[in-house]
Amino acid sequence: MQRKNLTEVTEFIFLGFSRFHEHQITLFAVFLILYTLTLAGNAIIVTIIHIDCHLHMPIYFFLSILASSETVYTLVTIPRMLSGLIAQNQPISLAGCTTHVFFFVTLAINSCSPLTVMGYDHYVAICNPLRYTPIMSKRVGVQLTCGAFSTGLAMAAVQVTSIFTLPFCHRVVGHFSCDILPVIKLSRIDTTVNEIINFVVSLSVILVPMGLVFISYVLIISTILNTASAEGQKKAFAICASHLTTVMVRYSCASTDYLKPKPENSVEQDLLLSVTYTIITPLLNCVVYSLRNKKVKDSLRRAVGRNIS
Repeated sequence: MQRKNLTEVTEFIFLGFSRFHEHQITLFAVFLILYTLTLAGNAIIVTIIHIDCHLHMPIYFFLSILASSETVYTLVTIPRMLSGLIAQNQPISLAGCTTHVFFFVTLAINSCSPLTVMGYDHYVAICNPLRYTPIMSKRVGVQLTCGAFSTGLAMAAVQVTSIFTLPFCHRVVGHFSCDILPVIKLSRIDTTVNEIINFVVSLSVILVPMGLVFISYVLIISTILNTASAEGQKKAFAICASHLTTVMVRYSCASTDYLKPKPENSVEQDLLLSVTYTIITPLLNCVVYSLRNKKVKDSLRRAVGRNIS
């Protein structure tokens, strides 16, 4: 009878931002504006890279993959968050929550993977410029992208299996979406093993890419300082600045959100971290790569000039 009672939950309800009831309309307006800017920025980046032959290079191919992944990733989470600010207590079925977690994990990993590949691209371009074309061929780019996507699928399958084999006895999720830890908390049984699995998966998909990027930049900086002139050093660091900024912001937010010890933060702090990772980081990627990347800005000016003409 106890086992039956534990498995009776078939749908969940999100608390979302109910603690900020008096500010929900304001939050809705702010989040909607930020989300619209993110969608528009990513659409512009992908379109410019596609139509401008000057950007038909591996690094911009990976940038378009990043922008596309960010777009789909935000589509999975933000619309439900916005609808929850307008109409509270919207239920989601157990199957719907399972599907959400699967796509959420897959797309979150796929949004991080291009950043690792872009670090490798910078390493090859600066440390092995004469071999850049054969190493970073279109075929290699497709293989790296497919490998990252396969990794995301595998990790998502592990997470979903770990979480949704649990018997749930609560249906109120203290979050605005089916995030991993808030869902695990809904089980009454001991979830230590499930939390360890989540920690190991999070550790592997955050620290391994961070480590690879770190190694790439150690080699890049060493090469720049040993071989480049002052002007060459300045140019090389400018090329890497946008990528480094995006990597630091994304992985610092992800590490704080998913690698922290057993939840000690308040609900408000957890929501703030999730909002930063879900809304602010994708928008920052657009701003960094559109406003700091000279070739993207030049391509945008050319496209605007043609349309005006």
